[in-house]
Amino acid sequence: MRHVFDGEAAAPGVLGAGPTLGIVNPARAPFTLTRVPPAPELTDLVDWHWVITWDLPPGATFTQAVVAHPVGQVVAERHGLLAYAMPAVSTDRRVLAGADGVVGSKLRPGAYRALLGLGHPGERGAVGPLAGAAADATGRAAIDQARAGDAEGAVATVTPLLLATAGRTRTPRSAAALAALGEAFTAIADAVPGTTVASLAATLGTTPRSLQRLFADWVGVSPKWVLQRHRVHLAAELLGRDPGLDLAGLAAAVGYYDQAHFTGDFVRAVGTTPGEHARRCAAALALGTVDAAPAARA
Repeated sequence: MRHVFDGEAAAPGVLGAGPTLGIVNPARAPFTLTRVPPAPELTDLVDWHWVITWDLPPGATFTQAVVAHPVGQVVAERHGLLAYAMPAVSTDRRVLAGADGVVGSKLRPGAYRALLGLGHPGERGAVGPLAGAAADATGRAAIDQARAGDAEGAVATVTPLLLATAGRTRTPRSAAALAALGEAFTAIADAVPGTTVASLAATLGTTPRSLQRLFADWVGVSPKWVLQRHRVHLAAELLGRDPGLDLAGLAAAVGYYDQAHFTGDFVRAVGTTPGEHARRCAAALALGTVDAAPAARA
């Protein structure tokens, strides 16, 4: 059940079509998404960096929906360099306007708490500054580089801040937790249909109780939640690439025994039925876009 698109180098292109206001053809909105791998010294904490730029007409806005991953993000925005915990809602929505950009770092599972320090509770939905005013200025400089078309340069600008923060907060305890979570998330990505928390724990050589405690302490959701969300992410990605997929067959392929449960989980995570999501994906692809909304990854 591995998420077959994880680790791909995403080509720049339209980020996606979502609920819009002021855009005639939202699927053609000029949102460019570029992924950049992290520095070797950050691979325990950062999954990948992402750089988004946009250029909308005066007065126009665009709302991008993103199905939440069970991880945190560090994002350079115009008003500061912010650390975002895992969203408290299933689908996160951001309103974009004007011409600007953001430079983000998708953290690995558990890395939000590891990066902010063991004393940080890491509640879902929490947002706060990663560092002080100097870091905010560095973040704005990175955005300017992104706007100039230098995504790798933008990432290189914020990387020293992440390295400095990690140098202060890394501990043997957090390193052990991140390693265990890395194994757990790899097992979830490789899980066969019908995998349960008990069978996942057995694969990892631990107990369901210990696995649940690890996730509660470092991720903020249960392993069962992550298993279910991974299935939805995979289904959304597959529909994005081929909107004509048979939905009953897709449900079985990603690990559901019946289509009703698949549809219910999909609606709770994405906000639409699989059929409606497929129709939006088909409309976006017909216009030559890269992804359809809500985006299942970012």
